[in-house]
Amino acid sequence: MKKTVNLGDYNNSHFKTGSGPIKRVLWHFVNGLFFNSFFHFYGLKIILLKLFGAEIGINVIIKPNVNIKYPWNLIVGNNVWIGEEVWIDNLVTVQIGNNVCISQGALLLCGNHNFSKPNFDLITGTIILEDGVWIGAKSIVGPNVVCHSHSVLSVNSVASKDLQAYGIYRGNPAQLIKERIIE
Repeated sequence: MKKTVNLGDYNNSHFKTGSGPIKRVLWHFVNGLFFNSFFHFYGLKIILLKLFGAEIGINVIIKPNVNIKYPWNLIVGNNVWIGEEVWIDNLVTVQIGNNVCISQGALLLCGNHNFSKPNFDLITGTIILEDGVWIGAKSIVGPNVVCHSHSVLSVNSVASKDLQAYGIYRGNPAQLIKERIIE
């Protein structure tokens, strides 16, 4: 007889967010008021992220309606653009290099569940976007993925494995379609 999933047994008590409950609740309100809204003042957003433990470089633009799960798990380089409705679900570290563009509606997803376990165990993994990476609109980068230098994930694509440097990827799962040449 085949086993079944029992979500009543789900337990992620082993997972630690890297912060206490008061800080998480406070961030929830700050995130809702200043990030996941039409608020446009980039400088204030950077100050708030730093106050909550994020490492942020210079010339970072964070558009309205962005959702950042835990800023203390966020490292952002210089000259980074984060577009409208981006969701950084950083249960663990998300590291974004210099000159990275994350387009509208993209999702950086550090968590998943083990579908082969009856209690649907939580699985987490870091995401690294190296220098010059472009994540296209409505694309998804999954846990334990490295998008190497200047790689491109095309619109509405899913990266579940590493992207090679200067590769342009498209589809679900993302497949290498050609080399990125910067003139």
